[in-house]
Amino acid sequence: MQESIYKTYDELPLFLNADTVANVLGISISSAYELMHEKDFPALKVGNRLVVPKERFKQWVETKTNKI
Repeated sequence: MQESIYKTYDELPLFLNADTVANVLGISISSAYELMHEKDFPALKVGNRLVVPKERFKQWVETKTNKI
């Protein structure tokens, strides 16, 4: 598992790409792309790119961790 270079949500960019999602979650880039295509994941399609708004990503993480 790779260690994230981000230590707080405030350090994240306004919109996350697949590479950033992979880095934050400590997963592979291919796993990040799979996750970003899941129905309940808050990804937006902008042209040909998938991006995730930072605040929606934070909410998604909090929702998923509250289920554990």
